[in-house]
Amino acid sequence: MKKVIWFFLLVIVFLTLSAASIISLNTTEEIEGPFDVDELLSDSGLDEIMASEMAEKAAHPNINALPLVDNQALYQFDEPTSVVEMYITVRRGPVSDNTNHSWAEVNDATKFLFNTAEDVEVPKAEIIFQIGDENGPRPGEVGFGEVVPNATIQVRGNSTSMRSQKSFKIVLRDDTGGWRGQFTIPINKHNFDDTRVRNKLCFDIVKELPHLVSYRTQFVRLYVKDETSNPASQAFEDYGLFTHVEQPNKDFLRNHQLDPNGHFYKAEYFEFKRYPEEIRLADDPLYDLNAFETKLEVKGNEDHRKLISLLEKINNYTIPITETFDEHFDLDNYFSWMAFNILMGNLDTTSQDYFLYSPQNSERWYFLMWDYDAVLDRQAQSMFSKNPYQYWQKGIQNYSGVVLHRRVLMVEKYREMLGEKITELMAILTPEKINHMLTVYREVTEPYLLRMPDLYYYDEEQYEFQYQEMAGEIENNFDLYRRSLEEPLPFFLGIPENTSAGVKFNWEESYDFDGEEITYLVQISRDYNFSEMIVERSVENFTEIAIEEELPEGAYFWRVVATNESGFVQYPFDYYRDPDNVIHEGMRQYYITKEGKVIQR
Repeated sequence: MKKVIWFFLLVIVFLTLSAASIISLNTTEEIEGPFDVDELLSDSGLDEIMASEMAEKAAHPNINALPLVDNQALYQFDEPTSVVEMYITVRRGPVSDNTNHSWAEVNDATKFLFNTAEDVEVPKAEIIFQIGDENGPRPGEVGFGEVVPNATIQVRGNSTSMRSQKSFKIVLRDDTGGWRGQFTIPINKHNFDDTRVRNKLCFDIVKELPHLVSYRTQFVRLYVKDETSNPASQAFEDYGLFTHVEQPNKDFLRNHQLDPNGHFYKAEYFEFKRYPEEIRLADDPLYDLNAFETKLEVKGNEDHRKLISLLEKINNYTIPITETFDEHFDLDNYFSWMAFNILMGNLDTTSQDYFLYSPQNSERWYFLMWDYDAVLDRQAQSMFSKNPYQYWQKGIQNYSGVVLHRRVLMVEKYREMLGEKITELMAILTPEKINHMLTVYREVTEPYLLRMPDLYYYDEEQYEFQYQEMAGEIENNFDLYRRSLEEPLPFFLGIPENTSAGVKFNWEESYDFDGEEITYLVQISRDYNFSEMIVERSVENFTEIAIEEELPEGAYFWRVVATNESGFVQYPFDYYRDPDNVIHEGMRQYYITKEGKVIQR
């Protein structure tokens, strides 16, 4: 349209000038002064028209410098006090869809046992999925009036599927139109969270934070009518309280205004190593998706060239980490993600429970959050668990075993950026704010937890203790973060080996942020309490030692304690798990055979 306007303007100017020239040639009167085009345009009003078209245009954004921005419109109808009533009617489906299973088979399935190299499907069943209220399915909602199945259901989660109360994944058929723009509906029982509110608490907070992407969450009450039983059930059975957390998939990316065709990976056991045997290109003859997904679950684009290039740079120590990090990561996103995890005490985010996302035509990667059902529980772990958190599971130290994080956090300016983000968040995550949110959630959820079926699993002592302690956990985690800056970094023990000089023990080098000298104390004992000490040697400037003493056949324990000049200590990442499944941190067990050979367990 603009081109057309310009064309007619130019024609008008040309005709005007031509007319003026003709007049000047045919008139006998002298024309005073030079011909003024600007004055002519001004008199005609054309100058204003032309000026209005000379709009200032913004420069095109650099795709490799775009910040991570969530779609806030998704949350405009969120109501933290609401509970959605879901009704499912279970029926057997066809064998070809693996849905020819009874509700008992689905509900008894243990997904953890299927976590093998084989691609084994857990049992599913067909269901009629309906949304309603406490009286039943409601007109105008998904599934109302349906008489044939419109979805499938199966258990979800690995370790959680071993619990009596299961979590489920519901997949709606395309012709249902979806529920709130979603076709995959996970509903979680959160067995490991006595309060059942931690995930919702965190994702509701993240909605308010820049540089991060959150998830829509919803408290759910599930009713099940089992028509696969004999005789078939005629009534809906109450299965109690669940929490729906939006499924991270291509629909999720699209709904949050991210690139649905981008690269999207879920960390399963991923420490940013190269993993050449597992992480290969999809057209590599040795490519094995199952092996790949022991490290990263593929949720998006299957062209892995960009990922492999990134890992090769991160693991190439001749390339400064500042060059790789600044080029390929959004610093605001990275440090916001890490700061939030540190303050909330989400310790499982070192090698799992997060997503890596990169738009398909970008070289930049972003961290997306996932799974917060174990946050703010350090005091509860100390009080009720036989395996409380290990010494190094705090602050920066918790991330130092991951290649990317260790290299990044050894750079002073990056540690300062992290500190700034933590300070910003501390001003937001106040005890008053957390307590207010917990009070709102508790009023909603507690009536469900105090009646069957959830009452059967209710532990009043732990429940009350956790509600009392959660808000104060953030300040405690902040203090632990500050202490983690003063202590040496944790490290891994090596494997003892027989040499001509005796048994050689080795370990990784620790690191001190202030550049202080580190002394290593090597200890060997007959027991894991180190009450029967056999060897105790102090080592400086070395990370190995040879023990000449010939020890008799049997089991031994060894550890190394690192101490900096300020007197702060650190222990290895390693641990020994005894026959009662109790973890003893910072040590390894090894055996000496009759022949004197050393074998580490």
